[in-house]
Amino acid sequence: MAWILFLIILALFFDYLNGFHDAANSVATVISTRVLSPKIAVIWAAFFNFIAFLVFHTAVALTVGSGIVHIDIVDANLVFGALMGACAWNLLTWWLGLPSSSSHALIGGLIGAGVVKGGLQALVAGGIIKTVLFIFISPLLGFLLATLIGTLVFNAFRKVNPYKVDRIFRKAELFSAAAYSLSYGGNDAQKTMGIISMLLLGGMASAQAAPIRDFLLSYDELHQIAQGHFIIPLSVVLLCQGAIALGTLSGGWRIVKTMGQKITRLRPVDGFCAESGSAIAILTASFLGVPVSTTHTITGAIVGVGSLRRLSSVRWGVANRIVWAWFITIPASALIAAVSYWLKVWIFG
Repeated sequence: MAWILFLIILALFFDYLNGFHDAANSVATVISTRVLSPKIAVIWAAFFNFIAFLVFHTAVALTVGSGIVHIDIVDANLVFGALMGACAWNLLTWWLGLPSSSSHALIGGLIGAGVVKGGLQALVAGGIIKTVLFIFISPLLGFLLATLIGTLVFNAFRKVNPYKVDRIFRKAELFSAAAYSLSYGGNDAQKTMGIISMLLLGGMASAQAAPIRDFLLSYDELHQIAQGHFIIPLSVVLLCQGAIALGTLSGGWRIVKTMGQKITRLRPVDGFCAESGSAIAILTASFLGVPVSTTHTITGAIVGVGSLRRLSSVRWGVANRIVWAWFITIPASALIAAVSYWLKVWIFG
């Protein structure tokens, strides 16, 4: 039981790292435009991260829990390898100040550990293809939606005094930041929900998991499992939403600087457009059950808003460095996970 409990704590630590690493997604624009102070911004974002479970169903968690590797091969060692790959990659990219995708780090971790354990046949092709496609779709969708909203807003306010525009969107950005934080909490926290549920309910879940399962799950949830359903328990939902909100409160300030200042200079109206476009894109993906990268989406939106002023206002060198980090996230975290899984089995059995 101690090993299972350790893995649940490790999964919640990843969730905390997810919020810590991706705090920049939620607060970079609202801090860089000086609408909120850093301390108030992370409290604002963390609150909406946490209450996201009241709005969203658990479609994304179900995709992660049963749509990347076949649930019948899942055991504690595979979960350990996947989490080690994701946590290690998150810490490395945070140290480098790179806004890489925590979601894709976890997906890569599952793929790496799954292949070492069960070969390529252990993977669920449909879920992986959908995830990989959104590496391209999510930043493009963020770019297009932010550009569309920006075009409409800039045209609507082009004759209004700039000082008045700034004052209006300082208030409006509070709502767009809230919408983005809500959509972020509704998509990203669900990845860890899927991992913990996989650990407790997977086809190879050991008898060691039974006491924890009995403690965390209600009678109705245990009855659904007995009937063969894969579910996301409410207690797991609350633990994961709390962990990601706590991570956001801690704030990964290295990445805040990259997102909010190094890509392009943001004004309150720019922040509003970027956050609104990103929120719409992530909300759509969450309802479709796609574990989309919120990092990719907000980066694409910031680039889109910046390019509306003029192409030279975007620091393309920084954007290019970020894109390279996107493409190597899945293979890098998969490699770390594969090595972690192999070492765990080789050393401890």
